[in-house]
Amino acid sequence: MASADQLKALLQSHIEGDESQFYSIAMQLAAHEAKVGHGRLAKELRELIDQAKNRKGRLQAIPLTKPRGELSGLLSVDYPKLRLKDMVLSRAIAGRLERLIKEHSQIRKIRAHGLSPRKKLLLVGPPGTGKTLTASVLAGELGLPLFVVRLDSLMTKYMGETAGKLRLIFDAIQQTRGVYLFDEFDSIGSQRGMGNDVGEIRRVLNSFLQMVEQDDSDSLLIAATNHPELLDRALFRRFDDVIEYHLPDQKEIIATLKSKLVTFKTGRIAWTKVAQTAEGLSYGDLTRACEDAIKDVLIHNRLKVMQGDLTRALNERKHLHQGQE
Repeated sequence: MASADQLKALLQSHIEGDESQFYSIAMQLAAHEAKVGHGRLAKELRELIDQAKNRKGRLQAIPLTKPRGELSGLLSVDYPKLRLKDMVLSRAIAGRLERLIKEHSQIRKIRAHGLSPRKKLLLVGPPGTGKTLTASVLAGELGLPLFVVRLDSLMTKYMGETAGKLRLIFDAIQQTRGVYLFDEFDSIGSQRGMGNDVGEIRRVLNSFLQMVEQDDSDSLLIAATNHPELLDRALFRRFDDVIEYHLPDQKEIIATLKSKLVTFKTGRIAWTKVAQTAEGLSYGDLTRACEDAIKDVLIHNRLKVMQGDLTRALNERKHLHQGQE
């Protein structure tokens, strides 16, 4: 018979979404039943565990969490399936994200020693370098919902209202484990001494600093900005990790282009030459250029993406940026 501690641990792991721990405890229960002579029950338990693992691979996840009431206007929710292997990252950034994923995958072990995993992350860097995608990947790797804060609904002109809405979001962070993304974070975290600053923004920033300091949840809080120079310096101390993203180098450009074209036939391509053409573009630009090249091939009834198709699409992306400057 399962012990009370085992049953409680089984339920706790289910509540926390810790599947590896859940299956581990379930297998311990099966082993115990076999040891005390309940061979048939042990066999049935192992078969049920195997069925559960197989069904997880086939079935689409059912959204179990949906913001309600006023939160529905402040948070949007998604259940990403992306994994770290779906991103092209520098070795340094990939290593830091892998470490964070491992810490959250073994959160109960870390908590048992009175420690906390890294869970407050600040991502900085140019647009299109993978900051928002990182939030989706972390949610996918950890099997958690991704909540994106709707800053247009959060920031209001009424005194005190924005700080009140911010409190609702932090209550949700405490109550529902997930990945919470504050994109374009500089709209909240602008320096308190800036000349165009107003009293409401100062109050919002002070409220955020206080709430993030008090947060002891198991959720992941991710802030992303293209303008770290605008952030109040006090913010940096509140984050467990600050990761700086850069435009891809030549090696990363080639890896990105190849990964985005892997499902479509290509002709002979001089990748180094193409990468030279693509210098200065972001990962997002490279992705859209590959998509444009494939679409152009399809609508003209051709079978392969050739070097000229890819170069033309990349140059179009460059001209688009030049027109916006």
